[in-house]
Amino acid sequence: MKDTFMKQRAACLIIGFLVELMVPSVISAQSADVLWYNKPAQYFEESLVLGNGKHGATVFGGVSSDQIYLNDATLWSGEPVDPNMNPDAHKYIPSIREALAREDYKLAEQLNRNIQGKFSQSYAPLGTMFIDFKHSADVKNYRRELDISNAIATVHYEVKGVTFQREYFVSQPDQIMIVRLTANKKSSLNFDVKFRSLLKYSVSKNESVLQAEGYAPYHAEPSYRGNIADAVRFDEKKGTRFSTYMAVKNKGGNAIVSDSAIHVTHADEVVLYVSMATSFNGFDKNPATNGVDNKALARKQLSSAMGKSVDSIRSRHIGDYQSFFERVKLDLSDANVPDLPTDERLKKYTEGTDDKNLEALYFQYGRYLLISSSRTEGVPANLQGIWNPYIRPPWSSNYTMNINVEENYWLAESGNLSEMHSPFLSFIGNVATTGKVTAKTFYGVGQGWAACHNSDIWAMSNPVGDFGKGDPVWACWNMGGTWAVTHLWDHYLYTNDKKFLRGYAYPLMKGAAEFSLTWLVPDKNGYLVTSPSTSPENVYVTPDGFKGATLYGATSDLAMIRECFLQTIKASEELKIDDDLRNRLQHALEKLYPYQVGKKGNLQEWYHDWEDAEPQHRHQSHLFGLHPGNHITPMTTPELANACRKTLEIKGDETTGWSKGWRINLWARLRDGNRAYKLFRELLTYVEPDGARKTSYGGGGGTYPNLFDAHPPFQIDGNFGGAAGVIEMIMQSDENQVYLLPALPDAWRSGSVSGICARGGFEISMRWKDGKLSDATVRSKSGNKCTLSYQGKVVTFATVAGSEYRLDGALILKR
Repeated sequence: MKDTFMKQRAACLIIGFLVELMVPSVISAQSADVLWYNKPAQYFEESLVLGNGKHGATVFGGVSSDQIYLNDATLWSGEPVDPNMNPDAHKYIPSIREALAREDYKLAEQLNRNIQGKFSQSYAPLGTMFIDFKHSADVKNYRRELDISNAIATVHYEVKGVTFQREYFVSQPDQIMIVRLTANKKSSLNFDVKFRSLLKYSVSKNESVLQAEGYAPYHAEPSYRGNIADAVRFDEKKGTRFSTYMAVKNKGGNAIVSDSAIHVTHADEVVLYVSMATSFNGFDKNPATNGVDNKALARKQLSSAMGKSVDSIRSRHIGDYQSFFERVKLDLSDANVPDLPTDERLKKYTEGTDDKNLEALYFQYGRYLLISSSRTEGVPANLQGIWNPYIRPPWSSNYTMNINVEENYWLAESGNLSEMHSPFLSFIGNVATTGKVTAKTFYGVGQGWAACHNSDIWAMSNPVGDFGKGDPVWACWNMGGTWAVTHLWDHYLYTNDKKFLRGYAYPLMKGAAEFSLTWLVPDKNGYLVTSPSTSPENVYVTPDGFKGATLYGATSDLAMIRECFLQTIKASEELKIDDDLRNRLQHALEKLYPYQVGKKGNLQEWYHDWEDAEPQHRHQSHLFGLHPGNHITPMTTPELANACRKTLEIKGDETTGWSKGWRINLWARLRDGNRAYKLFRELLTYVEPDGARKTSYGGGGGTYPNLFDAHPPFQIDGNFGGAAGVIEMIMQSDENQVYLLPALPDAWRSGSVSGICARGGFEISMRWKDGKLSDATVRSKSGNKCTLSYQGKVVTFATVAGSEYRLDGALILKR
């Protein structure tokens, strides 16, 4: 039965649902907050996604049968990692350094393979709920939509004169998914509810509840390892448990639960309740032997929800969601909004049509996705947020720490969603725990902690590669912790939460800084460098033609260490502690190998002025100091900023989705709004669903019909990076100033924004017209001194926490 279902599910992803006749819905006003379509989804990348920050639902909206993929952020393969998996790896570090000192890069590359451990585990699909109807295929006035202003999806259509409607949402306050089904004619609702899963599971009846119980694999190989034997391994005594309980309330008709389905006949209205829970109990606890009682939790959630009216649950859901979403408004002054399905709008936009409301929708959709996927402590949004139908998802749908998981959170603070940052910030503490062992066993560093390229829900911190089988170009990189802790300082800059800084953030920042400080070694000229090092996923070419990844003093390593040291110094000053460490960090900063400008005018990626094997490579990690770092700017380091510009020009604009998202932010930091906007438009290039494409993954990034980012395949980081880039074009901030309209593109001649956040604890609202600032409002959250900058003019004024300050276009305070 399971094999049959797997084949059927694969077929669904390829051929989808067939509807013989579908007519677009009645013309209605186009909403700035609505994605809508005039046919059911056939493919995952056309579906509507919902989530409460833990539970996810992917709605296809079929007519004869609706399928809804279900996910839980805490359902992964595996169990707590043993970080002491390769205790002797560090013994190879001296020989690697010796080979590099002799410039024997080939030997260093071979030896570096010894500094590897296990692969990460994979995010798992919980299952699929099917709602099978007794409809004919003669359908009229079909409309499927997602209203991101209230996080509710709807489907409505007409069959033989009867109008059917479904409403879907996933409530955070009540931890329940609701599907409400109605018809405008009594006794018209006839359907069966079923559940299937790619995991090990069973379905049974418990009174009026359909219960699905199952468990995830204790191991799942990354999909990029290909078709290898025993790739997914189950053991009934291992792995995370899950429960999915479903029940209905019906008006009219009958609802009967069997051992395999819920059968509804001749009902007027039905509310379907779906409760999901897992046994995950933390990164360091075995989910099979020391897990949460998932059955009791699922039962409690279901019972509690069914004791309330659906209108009450709906109201609580909207109130909770809008308390975050409504904080920010963006108006790009576009009165000519085409009244077309979202996928058709995206196609026309790709062809060159202006649609500023689509641009604003894309920005707000990024905020919607973050609210919907990131509200579980210690469990950040992964490569696919929380939406995944595959048992071996692309790149394991893990936490890729050399850009992707960090890019997921660039939007959090500036987009006024600081609470959604918390899952990643709390995750850093988990990784630091295993990272202390990683620092010692893999790198011979007894100070601080380290994290590498990949991680997972178990807070894995080791370098991957399966103990020597991985290419060092992606397996052997150890700056994940150094990068991650910059988010801790940034959160403090936005919130001024000194308790957070003192009690949580600073010890982690200090640990990452201590690791880096110990890891640095002098080069032949006395400069401090990392050895060995790599530049994430990129390859150099030596003058004699050797292509490799292992070297010393990679620019990206030193850029991240600079940012980490600068921030740790400032944090220790803020807290008035660790004078000795501060002095050591300052001394090391002065001795770091300096940035180098290459013969092409570019910022060198490598210690030497070597060529790149792929000059247009998607990664641009050596530009970290420009963004997301802040120590390279056009104002303070113009030569280095110009070298960054030249690097981006050499790389070009054709790249993957997440990389376009990063480059939008980089060009905005260079104050080139038109180039940033060009890439933003390209990010919104229409990409066909993967199952509909004539070729497999490849080519540049873009956007799928449901506005998911196309790497391709789907990766959510491009959504978050692109949305963050919108803010960087219209407002930037550092520890000292807030810059208004620093990279405003010509295309956004007039508009307004409200509620975006700046470092220093400020909420910024602005209006502009004909490319010029009309007025601005600053709301001070913390009472800090505020410095605003606009077109060379700078104004500084004192603030009181909770107060607002209005300025005109000349930055003159209005009394």
